[in-house]
Amino acid sequence: MATSPQGQAGGSEKKLQPIIIKRIKKGEHGVHGGAWKIAYADFMTAMMAFFLLMWLLGSTSKGDLQGIAAYFSSPLKVAMQGGDGAGNSSSIIPGGGTDLARISGQVKRSDADNDTSRRKDTEAKARRAQEDAQRIKALRAKIDAMISSNATLNEYRSQIRMDVTPDGLQIQIVDEQNRPMFDIGSAIVKPYMRDILREVGAALGGVENRISLAGHTDAAPYGNGERGYGNWELSVDRANASRRELVAAGMPDDKLARVVGLASTDLLLPDQPRAPQNRRITITVLTREAEERLLGKNPQVVTQETAVPQVLAGQTPDNRPAEPETIPALTGGLAAQPTASSSAAP
Repeated sequence: MATSPQGQAGGSEKKLQPIIIKRIKKGEHGVHGGAWKIAYADFMTAMMAFFLLMWLLGSTSKGDLQGIAAYFSSPLKVAMQGGDGAGNSSSIIPGGGTDLARISGQVKRSDADNDTSRRKDTEAKARRAQEDAQRIKALRAKIDAMISSNATLNEYRSQIRMDVTPDGLQIQIVDEQNRPMFDIGSAIVKPYMRDILREVGAALGGVENRISLAGHTDAAPYGNGERGYGNWELSVDRANASRRELVAAGMPDDKLARVVGLASTDLLLPDQPRAPQNRRITITVLTREAEERLLGKNPQVVTQETAVPQVLAGQTPDNRPAEPETIPALTGGLAAQPTASSSAAP
């Protein structure tokens, strides 16, 4: 059976038409960024800080809150002067403080309390210093009047020097070229020196402050220094001899705070180390502040000392055996004094 030409053409077109197949591939989701995690962490941190702040404000006492407010309004004032809230509240943790058995915590003293205590101490010291200044001024006037009215003392006015120092009233009795206070090289008091010491001791009889006594020599070496007795021993012996004269004149022995020998370590004329003025006796009526500074708080013990290590009887400073007659007692009565050479005049 024969087919028509149109029928053949239609069949060939159907055979040549392309077939399109769509295939959909299902894959995984794309990778997202981690910025939201950082933001969330910041949010949680802020919330934790906020709730911690709320807890602290709720458990803080009123005094502390007022102190915090005062600090931010005027920080320098609170820092320097203290006040309510400056650490004077109880512990926020039950049982806090040094005693863990307590329930409500322990109260810490504030800086204001400490400032008040320091202020009271300062005022007390200032009051004592003012009283000392008045007493020292009156004592100086008394001794000046005594010297002026006493013909014997007025003759030796050039050898008596009085000065007000930070330690108190300092009375110095100095040597002169032709009028020494002691025999050359010894601690034997000259008669006119005894008169001066007796008058000064009588004037110090009613003094309330304690007294320091020091002996000084010049820089000339002692004639028998190689035998263990030198300017150190001589200065303390002269100070001790002066002490006895002052006490004999009426000065209470318990008013003496110390008796020291300084040899030539504290020269009156440093430019002239062998000048006779360097040989002197210094009597210092101490202020309360100087007494505490030199002798410690509330000193009770009366000391007699030298400014060098103690030398035991029968020994020299280098531990060599010495003849007993060459070593006098440092703080006791006068022992047999060594004979000084004519060249020595400490």
